[in-house]
Amino acid sequence: VYLLFQGLRQISRRTISTASRRQFENRVPEKQKLFQEDNGIPVHLKGGVMDALLYRVTMGLTVFGKANTEIFMLWYDAQRAN
Repeated sequence: VYLLFQGLRQISRRTISTASRRQFENRVPEKQKLFQEDNGIPVHLKGGVMDALLYRVTMGLTVFGKANTEIFMLWYDAQRAN
């Protein structure tokens, strides 16, 4: 526990200027070429498997939420009628 505390103390003393800075490659032109290509794929699916997965999860949650709302409204109307 003491060593962990010492390590955290040393990290907290380090200034931002001494932190290593990573150099990132500019991949914007690659992405522009990919997303602007006319290949019949909708733009929201051109990013690959993760885009398709995110799209399907979002649509599933939307359909589930809409169905849940409709069920609640029907239940509420039935309760109000009594």
